[in-house]
Amino acid sequence: MYNSRIIGLGKYLPDNVVTNHDLSKIMDTSDEWIQERTGIRERRWIPEGSDDTSAVMGAKAAKIAIERAGLTKDDVDFIIFATLSPDYYFPGCGVQIQDLLDMPTIGALDIRNQCTGFVYAVAVADQFIKTGMYKNILVIGAEYHSGGLEKSTRGRGVTVIFGDGAGAAVLSRCEDNTKGILSSHLHSEGKYAEELVVEGPSIKHWVPEILEANDPNDTSYYPYMNGTFVFKHAVVRFSEAIVEGLKANGLNKEDIDMLIPHQANLRISQFIQRKFGLRDDQVFNNIQKYGNTTAASVVIALTEAWEEGKIKENDTVILAAFGSGFTWGSVIMKWQ
Repeated sequence: MYNSRIIGLGKYLPDNVVTNHDLSKIMDTSDEWIQERTGIRERRWIPEGSDDTSAVMGAKAAKIAIERAGLTKDDVDFIIFATLSPDYYFPGCGVQIQDLLDMPTIGALDIRNQCTGFVYAVAVADQFIKTGMYKNILVIGAEYHSGGLEKSTRGRGVTVIFGDGAGAAVLSRCEDNTKGILSSHLHSEGKYAEELVVEGPSIKHWVPEILEANDPNDTSYYPYMNGTFVFKHAVVRFSEAIVEGLKANGLNKEDIDMLIPHQANLRISQFIQRKFGLRDDQVFNNIQKYGNTTAASVVIALTEAWEEGKIKENDTVILAAFGSGFTWGSVIMKWQ
């Protein structure tokens, strides 16, 4: 069986920067309050009138990743798109990428695992490549959160956290089984689904009911998060996923060269860093600039870390994520 390795990375963020001070003008919050609880200073939100969507941003990031991989769009065999904010209820964004990039009629798959989306997507792509079914797979994580957030004091607990953006990676076949993706580890625990959720629209509350109610006090369309509960589970599951990946490959925490955690909350990342005794240069965080971009966060951070020269050949790199579902997982890589 083959291994897969990442041969191209790209990211795209909207130009519109929204600072904590900007948010304090539209809701009862402050820069100090937000930074103390999340570590976030600013985020990017798609401005009104922009043509950017999850698919469009994903396509922009994908073009960069494909070019950096030294490939053309015609060399890509399959598309995997991770998002919780697709342009349409259906179809998914994967087929839009096929069209936006004018690709051949290759397959396109959508992943709906929220914050763990990119980790799940990489794991799926890795399996397709391992078996020899595909050689080059385009994996995208993209989110357009700002259009669905409640921008008021009532919604501040969630709204201040999330940002828009996209990242993309090209995974390619590798015949050296000591390089590239070594293993992936995926988990879920659905009994906690309602602790971090958007309840509507859904089949329980579908189009006829929505039209009939027209209720301005219906908050089911906005994200709900039991923040303390999620935090407590996140720090446990993050650690478990990392330890599981290390053990599967006969590695120790001392072997970690770079940890790329999902950018959910800087406090979570710092907790994990302390737990594993990692230095600042062994953990990459950029939530301060971009907020939580959910399925896009890991790939944006990975791209930025690589662009800044913080990932080198033969480094042991770990991607780890936890999010709604609950879902969590890790990917262990030997950078090539």
